[in-house]
Amino acid sequence: MIASTLLLGIALCCAAKAQDLASFEKRTTVKVLPNGLTLIICERPEAPVFSFYTLVDAGSADDPQGDSGLAHMFEHMAFKGSTEIGTTNYPAEKIALAKVEVAYAAYDAEFRKRVGQDAAKLAQLKKVFQDAQAAAEKYVIPNQFSEIAEQNGAVGINASTEEDSTQYFWSMPSNRLQLWAYLESQRIGHPVEREFYKERDVVQEERRMRIDSSPIGRMVEQLLATAYVAHPYGRSGVGWESEISQVTATEAEAFHKKYYVPSNIVIAVVGDVKASTAMPILERYFSPIPAGPKPEPMTTIEPPQFAEKSVVIKEATQPFYIEGYHRPDYRDPDDAVYDAISDIFSNGRTARLYRSLVRDQRIAAEAEGFSGFPGDKYPGLFAVYAVPLPGYTPEQMRTAIHKELDRLKTQDVSDEELARFKTRARADLLRGLADNEGLAHQLAEYQTRYGDWRELFRQLDKIDAVNKADIRRVANKIFVASNRTSAQIDFVPPQQNLAPSKLPTPRTPAPAQTGGAK
Repeated sequence: MIASTLLLGIALCCAAKAQDLASFEKRTTVKVLPNGLTLIICERPEAPVFSFYTLVDAGSADDPQGDSGLAHMFEHMAFKGSTEIGTTNYPAEKIALAKVEVAYAAYDAEFRKRVGQDAAKLAQLKKVFQDAQAAAEKYVIPNQFSEIAEQNGAVGINASTEEDSTQYFWSMPSNRLQLWAYLESQRIGHPVEREFYKERDVVQEERRMRIDSSPIGRMVEQLLATAYVAHPYGRSGVGWESEISQVTATEAEAFHKKYYVPSNIVIAVVGDVKASTAMPILERYFSPIPAGPKPEPMTTIEPPQFAEKSVVIKEATQPFYIEGYHRPDYRDPDDAVYDAISDIFSNGRTARLYRSLVRDQRIAAEAEGFSGFPGDKYPGLFAVYAVPLPGYTPEQMRTAIHKELDRLKTQDVSDEELARFKTRARADLLRGLADNEGLAHQLAEYQTRYGDWRELFRQLDKIDAVNKADIRRVANKIFVASNRTSAQIDFVPPQQNLAPSKLPTPRTPAPAQTGGAK
């Protein structure tokens, strides 16, 4: 009865898919400007608001060698304003910022000396740099970019940097569309690296909070660094401390010039807007942004892993276990099969992993698997983790996880499990389209990845085609020991400070020997 109900749901979903696509096609307009920037407008007049989603096809994986964290750093700088926003006098500020870069270059050159560094000279150069910063800050109007947006009704102002892309988004009253177009075109076309080194300190603090002060953050960072030997997915997304601390505004400008070109950007606008009137407004503001060559695709390919690798951290903190298996990128013909495995294996309380480790065995507080980590634009990992309950160990989590993975390799999933996956996939897609921001995100994402937002609906055909044999075949291909990298935190009691009376007696150094062979 359950299986028939689920299969009926799938049939109804498939019947409605063509209608959904036709409906969206009527309301969606795509235009590629002469400079290469792609604009998407989807009319949805339910409420007098709109949402936008700007997707830049560059993320942490595109950080230049030695400059990890630069994509993330530039995301922060994109809120600092432009040549027209955030300044009292840009011509004067431009001169002052150039002096900051000259001063920092001199300070940095002395700081990097491994031999012959002059402490007095370093202190003097640092003061010159700090004075130059202070002089440039006199022209800054702090937070003006965000304040203009908020004063005009913008909500949810945010941005994020992932390994594969960088995105900017918020929602706003539809009668402020022209103001938004001005603000966003300024941010893309005319950014200014003001207060760069102050913001660099903020990013360093973010790293300390997310990674250095977090046992799980450090563990995951080590997992990726161990799993990858060539591809940038192995680098810290937020950036390595030593590299963040020395990245410069000049390097940020170079990153923008290379990756924030119109041909590398897709902007989707969804809401109470009419394409016939909105598109000319968007063209007016975004067309003047200078064109540039689309960045060349990355050529680094992670070589096949041929031996199991592991990381063990011993610390006085919550034990944890995670492992990852290399898998192909999103363009792989079996991409939908990985989605099926992820759903059946670990999507929620009805999934196999949760039922086994959390509900039935009661050995874990949490257990989950997910595909495409840390990204899926390039070959990523299928990762699985478990948090042991008191009295249980990471090794027991590992054994229990492998038992469930082996079931995927040796036994077919049930009809009900496969049907639930396909129904949930359809429901998840519809939920993602329910609000303006979610739809804008999906349109921009699929337009960027496939060159056609309609692929969003075609994905359902690929999901419907997944069968039991596919799941067993793919599971046997990737869930093998030689393709596995694991990391765990083993609890060890904190070291106790010994009282002075209990400290061991220092050993008396042996007398220095004199003389030697003649």
